[in-house]
Amino acid sequence: MVELQLDLDLRSAVPVYIQIVEQVQRQVLSGRLQPGDQLPTVRQLAAEWRINFNTVARAYRLLDEGGLISTQHGRGTFILEAADLGNQENLRREALQSLIVRTWDEAVRLGYTLAEVGAAFQAEHQHRMGADH
Repeated sequence: MVELQLDLDLRSAVPVYIQIVEQVQRQVLSGRLQPGDQLPTVRQLAAEWRINFNTVARAYRLLDEGGLISTQHGRGTFILEAADLGNQENLRREALQSLIVRTWDEAVRLGYTLAEVGAAFQAEHQHRMGADH
């Protein structure tokens, strides 16, 4: 069984089950989690993080419905064989969209305008491009 590396923020406005889904997706896309890897059981993960069993079950259900994992009664939960490239691209887009929504929501909460957020992204991009060269 693979150790599922999660960085959950129990005080975040982002629901814990969404954090689990997004982090598992990222680990699959990055190659950290491979097809066939066995994930902890719902009970194990809930106990480890001291969170509600139903929260983890909901995350696993969404991952299962998304075709990323398969839960086999009596055997465990496993990362599925690599999906087609179109599905992986959809997962990448969904992950990016989720990041954008969280960033936008937080920026609005802090009182930033669209222009300020756009300028900050542009400045960060230029900074990073300069650091790479």
